[in-house]
Amino acid sequence: MTEQATITATVNLLQDNIQVSAYLAEPKEPGTYSGVVVLQEIFGVNVHIREVTERIAQLGYVAIAPALFERIAPGFETGYTPGDIETGRSYAMQTQASELLSDIQLAIDYLKNLPQVKKDGFGCIGFCFGGHVAYLAATLPDIKATASFYGAGITTRTPGGGVPTVTRTREISGTLYAFFGTDDASIPAEQVDEIAAELEKYKIPHRVFRYDGADHGFFCNHRASYNPKAAADAWEQVKQLFGQLN
Repeated sequence: MTEQATITATVNLLQDNIQVSAYLAEPKEPGTYSGVVVLQEIFGVNVHIREVTERIAQLGYVAIAPALFERIAPGFETGYTPGDIETGRSYAMQTQASELLSDIQLAIDYLKNLPQVKKDGFGCIGFCFGGHVAYLAATLPDIKATASFYGAGITTRTPGGGVPTVTRTREISGTLYAFFGTDDASIPAEQVDEIAAELEKYKIPHRVFRYDGADHGFFCNHRASYNPKAAADAWEQVKQLFGQLN
């Protein structure tokens, strides 16, 4: 597949009194493309998330990464130091599932209003905190293909409190691919088994990938835990998944 030249912009998504910043990337070549929502880690829409958004656009999609902490910390983005992790986690703990879903739907609706975007069948991809949120986003009717990377806590909690996110598996209407590293201490193998069992129970089209020797954050080449082999394979799976949108 030939990578396409892209154009990028920072846009503002407006709804009632809420303004959410988002990073937009799209193919430069005129055409009609499927839309994909990119969901951040706890580090904000930082360089890694912008690069992922651009990589998806290079494949021939219009990709958008809404700032999921905009209500709490507008403009927040950071790196990967212990202090950064502590700050990011504190913001993640303040999010609410209902607000996250509202902001993701806002991003989808923004894409729907672009003339170059197909109006049905959107994709979603998320990492870390965003991997958990992607599992939530998969319950939105517009989302037909979801890639959830190492989303911790799916079986034990939901943003803002309430029943664990995994209990909403039956609401998923599209295909979901989930990616985990076997060395990820934040997501025990039993939790991955539980996710797989729920997807199977409700007959959700899915695949669960477990990469031997891969740790949390294995897809991010800006982190010490980056695993090139696992990341490369996972990217091929993502391309296959989003190919279902075309």
